[in-house]
Amino acid sequence: MKTICGVNCKECGWSGECQGCAETGGRPFGGECVAARYCQKGEGALCALKEQLLAAFRALAIADMEEVTELHPLRGSFINIAYPLPSGQTVKLWDDNKIYLGNQLHKKGGDRCYGIAADDQYLMVAEYGENGSNAEIVVFKRWNIPA
Repeated sequence: MKTICGVNCKECGWSGECQGCAETGGRPFGGECVAARYCQKGEGALCALKEQLLAAFRALAIADMEEVTELHPLRGSFINIAYPLPSGQTVKLWDDNKIYLGNQLHKKGGDRCYGIAADDQYLMVAEYGENGSNAEIVVFKRWNIPA
């Protein structure tokens, strides 16, 4: 399959389900891909978005989170963990069919991880155990409103 952002589809575990981003205009699972949308804006747009996001994640200054150095395209269904709210309800915050930018970072001095995810409007940091167990929202906020 041909991609818009340059991701190697042969290395992707979702390639059997994916329609291909070039063939779908940047909507490989039916939902928008933030990476494809920014690549279509012109040369350097995706790199600029990633740099802004990296700076936004670093500015959160979460002391025991590894430094954020890279963001990868991630399918919403992969990152969409159910998070408990104080009311006892659980909520999923991402669209399963969209592609976001994110990464998984180890929590310093522990066996838990931080999952980070964002698009051009919201960013999130979550902490969780093995296979997403005992997930907790650390930060979920609007960070940028596109013009």
